[in-house]
Amino acid sequence: MGKTTSAAAPLLNREQLARYSRQVILEEMGVSGQRRLLDSKVLVVGAGGLGSPVALYLTAAGVGTIGIVDGDRVDASNLHRQLLHRTRDLGCPKTESAARTLEEINPGITVVTFPTVLSSANALEIIGQFDVVVNGSDNFPTRYLVNDACVLLRRPLVDASVLRWEGQATVYLPGRGCYRCLFPTPPPPGAVPSCAEAGVIGAVAGHMGTIQAVETVKLLLGVGESLANRLLLVDALAGETRTVRWSRNPECPVCGDHPTITALIEYEEFCGLPGRPHAPDPAAAPDPIAEVDPHEANLMLDQGAQLIDVRDPWEWASSRIPGARLIPVAEVSMRASEIDPNRPVIVLCAVGGRSAGVVEVLRKAGYTRVYNLTGGIIAWANLGLPTETGPGQG
Repeated sequence: MGKTTSAAAPLLNREQLARYSRQVILEEMGVSGQRRLLDSKVLVVGAGGLGSPVALYLTAAGVGTIGIVDGDRVDASNLHRQLLHRTRDLGCPKTESAARTLEEINPGITVVTFPTVLSSANALEIIGQFDVVVNGSDNFPTRYLVNDACVLLRRPLVDASVLRWEGQATVYLPGRGCYRCLFPTPPPPGAVPSCAEAGVIGAVAGHMGTIQAVETVKLLLGVGESLANRLLLVDALAGETRTVRWSRNPECPVCGDHPTITALIEYEEFCGLPGRPHAPDPAAAPDPIAEVDPHEANLMLDQGAQLIDVRDPWEWASSRIPGARLIPVAEVSMRASEIDPNRPVIVLCAVGGRSAGVVEVLRKAGYTRVYNLTGGIIAWANLGLPTETGPGQG
């Protein structure tokens, strides 16, 4: 009588076969590829406009462990593009909202949350737990931090960024270059506006995040050609896409032949930004910035106040308040002498973020009657107050 052998355990159970059937039938996937996804761990940095589509599609595809690191809470301004979050989630930590949404989509995966700001103190510990890192951050200190940590840990990094109607994406693989090879130094503070300052179309963030999700799946499966050493540029307004090739820089201070950065550094300082305080002292907090709403500002202008617009020239040309003087953020320090210290000063930008920083700069320079226009020119135009277009006079 012959020997009997027990059947090998299936790679996928019945529920998994049903859920993932439309991708399991792909030649590049199969049941073994699906099993590989289920055994994989991906960290998504930022549960925002990019992180949302990445996390949603990787969860739906069956990536077994999704890590989400984000220290923010859900704000109403997030909802037009950050589809992990719902109106009911306003005010709650983004990691909590993200986990709830992802677990509803696919209860068969594990969501690991890190409700904190990624920093030099925790980045290596967090990133070291995952196979692939997807960068959805929207600030330069975090971008350089994530890059350096991935180089030191030899983790693939799937990167993208969006602004207005445009996006770009690439992949950094160990030994083939990194973010610093493309961008050796950060731009001066204020030179590149954030989405909060310049705006973004939600679908553009969704498009770029979906590209990141596809690149991540390809890396996990080991199939296809990744975007490594290629920068994909998308101009959604023009309906155009192009690719620029880039190469590893042998002189790169992190991934080069003779690296000089062998540990994480202070990234706010590197980017020219003030560091995060370790122990805030409420008694030492600066006085709150004085603000005026559009109606108050209109009255002050009638009484002789001066209006300083700190947006970029293209923003100024598209719409501006009559009588304003254009002094872009990057030029404020060198052109402060153009502002009369003996008259009230109202500073404005698109929504009030950049102008608040300029108000603080002017206060430190000795301007005692300087005010931020609450809500910026958007709030002004929303009330039907006068605006004009064209190049005008700066």
